[in-house]
Amino acid sequence: MDVFGLSEPAIRLIAFSAIFVTLAAIELAAPRLERNEMRGALKSRRWVTNLAMVVLSSVLLRIVFPLAAVGTALWAQAQGYGLMPLIGMPLWLAGILAFIILDFAIWLEHVVSHKWPLLWRIHRMHHADTGFDLTTALRFHPLEIVLSMVWKAAVIIALGAPPLAVLVFEIVLNGAAMFNHANIKLPKSVDALLRLVIVTPDMHRIHHSTDPRETDSNYGFNLAIWDRLFSTYTHAPRRGETGIEIGLKEWRDDRPANLVWALALPFRSLPGRGKSEAAGQNRPLGNQRR
Repeated sequence: MDVFGLSEPAIRLIAFSAIFVTLAAIELAAPRLERNEMRGALKSRRWVTNLAMVVLSSVLLRIVFPLAAVGTALWAQAQGYGLMPLIGMPLWLAGILAFIILDFAIWLEHVVSHKWPLLWRIHRMHHADTGFDLTTALRFHPLEIVLSMVWKAAVIIALGAPPLAVLVFEIVLNGAAMFNHANIKLPKSVDALLRLVIVTPDMHRIHHSTDPRETDSNYGFNLAIWDRLFSTYTHAPRRGETGIEIGLKEWRDDRPANLVWALALPFRSLPGRGKSEAAGQNRPLGNQRR
């Protein structure tokens, strides 16, 4: 798929690079949190690990699922698959609805990855990061990236989502994830206004708290509506914005910054726990947060 003479991978790479460099510069100039794990040698180790993870995930995804999201949309379009073309939905409306439905699908997938012990084993690698900056948004286990693409592809085919809408969604989702993981400080008035529509760094940072009550909230990556709609929204961390403890209580040292350790995390048991290790991550939805 070409847009303005550029291929889909080229467009995504340009967008990713521009967003990454911009946010990295803002983080450096005005960090929200200033902690050991977010500066110096440990930050460098975290960045190497987190960036290596996205490279490994991208390579594996191209091998296991070469079509990716946009390719799947193009294939479904060529085959005439999906509800939207079946009912003759106007392209503009199909694009808007596809974007919103895909965003909900990612939110739902995220919730399930916390509730289902097997998926939590894989997803917890993302949460094991003791720092919180834009590279945390890239820190997903390759297995999770493949499983996520399978789920996303299923939704795209079922909808018959327009390829251009899928491309826009992929770029926005990736950029939004880097934005709301960024270690940047927004003015309170700006944050309050933005989080009515999209997920902000102060909002999503709560989800990375070591407090299970806070981890079990603010699942959104892009649109902020889903957590409010399903009562999984937390307005502020109990320890305060700058006092929040990031990561998982079980691993508070520098091991999560090691690439090999992080890749092996899905196959490790929690210290002192067996197969029921996901207890505390599988509470039902519907508990209103303060």
